[in-house]
Parts: sequence; C-alpha cells; structure tokens
Amino acid sequence: MNNNEIKNRIAQINVEDFIWLIYIVIIIMSFYSNHLEKKFFLFDDKISKEKYRKILVIIFSILIVVYVYFLQDSFVSLVNLKKNASDKERNLTILSFIASLLIAISGCIFLYIALVDDNLNVELAFN
Repeated sequence: MNNNEIKNRIAQINVEDFIWLIYIVIIIMSFYSNHLEKKFFLFDDKISKEKYRKILVIIFSILIVVYVYFLQDSFVSLVNLKKNASDKERNLTILSFIASLLIAISGCIFLYIALVDDNLNVELAFN
C-alpha cells in the first residue's frame, strides 16, 4: 500500500468508528422500542404502538443511510479495482459489493414493512 491508499483506509476506519456509535444509538432505541411494543401488547396502549412504529421508521431510515454508505464504498472499491488484481481480490471485492447491495435492499424492505404494518403483525428487529 502506498501513502495515499493508507490515508484512504484510515479515513474509512474513522467513518466506521462513527458508524459504530450510530449502531450503539440504534441499539438503545431498539431497547426502548421493545419496551413500547410490550406496553402495547400488554395494555393495548395505542400511544405506545404509534411511538414504537415511529421509532422503527427512524431506526430503519438511519440504517438505510448507513447501508447506502457501505454500498457506495463497495462500489467505489469495485470500480477502482486494479487491472492486475489477483482473482481472489477481484472475487472478494465483487462479493463485498453483492453483500452490501443485498443488505441495502433488506434495509429498504424492513423500512417498507415498518411503514405499512400498522397492526404490528410482523416482528422487526435491527439485524
């Protein structure tokens, strides 16, 4: 790796550190949303149900932003793949892009479910 590649990699790690903080906030929000969900099912508390749904929409909206960041980063890695890259490096980069794409798609699906499931028929969890 040359100096420029090392600087780029360090910048990526710094962004990932920030994303870990976002995940911690999402986990705390998920604990709170679970509390609201239980309150709805135990006491038929409609206010808790709506708060729960709003929090889920916020959680999955944030996650989509994170997932799109990783998708974009994987795409850039794919585009910038050197012509003399080994088959292993090429395959791993392609697989990373495919995985990032599928995760972004799953985030969109979870957000859609959170938006339309007004009866809480489907259990959604931050994965």
